Amino acid sequence: MFSSKILGPTIGFFYQLLLKPILFTIDPEKIHDKALVLGNFFGSKKYLRKLTKICFYYKDKSLEQNILGINFKNPVGLAAGFDKNGKLINIVKELGFGFTEIGSVTGEQCLGNPKPRLWRLPKSKSLAVYYGLANEGAETIAKRAQESFRNLPIGLNIAKTNHEATNEIEAGINDYLKAWQAVEKTADYITINISCPNTFGGQPFIDPNLLERLLSSIGKINYGRKVFVKLSPDINDNQLDNILEVIDRHKISGIICSNLTHDHSRIDNTEKNIKTRGGLSGKVLEDLSNDLLKKVYLKTNGRYVLIGCGGIFTAQDAYKKIRLGASLVELITGMIYEGPQLIGTINRGLVKLLKKDGFNNITEAVGVDCK
Repeated sequence: MFSSKILGPTIGFFYQLLLKPILFTIDPEKIHDKALVLGNFFGSKKYLRKLTKICFYYKDKSLEQNILGINFKNPVGLAAGFDKNGKLINIVKELGFGFTEIGSVTGEQCLGNPKPRLWRLPKSKSLAVYYGLANEGAETIAKRAQESFRNLPIGLNIAKTNHEATNEIEAGINDYLKAWQAVEKTADYITINISCPNTFGGQPFIDPNLLERLLSSIGKINYGRKVFVKLSPDINDNQLDNILEVIDRHKISGIICSNLTHDHSRIDNTEKNIKTRGGLSGKVLEDLSNDLLKKVYLKTNGRYVLIGCGGIFTAQDAYKKIRLGASLVELITGMIYEGPQLIGTINRGLVKLLKKDGFNNITEAVGVDCK
């Protein structure tokens, strides 16, 4: 009988040899849109979900965790930014993911920034992203999520609508609140995104005083939902200390390290002349996100659940984040460059790495390189 152990590497081989060279000649946003349509279609048909599971799904008891009362079958999640509107919820588990994060979702529908707004940087193994929080709006997305199978943990990532009208601080906070109230009954956890690099007015809520106002406002309407805060990899140590001091005063469950970076100095020299805008994902982000992850883990001493995000292309990349303090990891760019079999490949690799190091469960490896 065929299994993902055989089919996954085979699919990966043909993706690299045949499909990827063709896809990478086409505008990346068009390919992204087509992938969403295809994934939505596969998720709508039982036989296609079953076929997808046969090709990609992998499980092992050593990867299972109960975190914040939520059961995660494995630690690898789909990061916010790929499935902005929650159209892939019914298929992501079959692809091998242990959870998915939808969004960013905003209080109002948002068209995002003008095109082009997505670029590939193949030699840097990265993407330049300038979407500007394009999404259908919190109410529409929450309804879609409620009607899904909900067969894995779902995170909803909220932000303020990318529009001049939300640039005033109180208006921006109210926009967050509108998004929160729309998604709170749908999400297993909610991420407050204060670090999107591509929006009108920048990142006002990395200011500790403004972050205090935002978290205080959300705290008044939060009736027990688990809350994460997503940080920028570009903040300095002083900014990080100030943000953590604010977070400590509120009922925050976890921190995501990290969002995209504005540091373009790490791009391969042959690609620095490509006219791009926005933040960078992928390998140019990896060291920055790992540095932030380690700092947060050491500074918070286990008070928060940490999710590592940025530059994961292999099981070793994911394992490094886990050993630096991440209980969960998220990816997008690695899947685009390596193929859809990557999630299963990472999970299989994690099991081998855990056994090699003598761990019975992945929780035992969390933060071991910081102790």
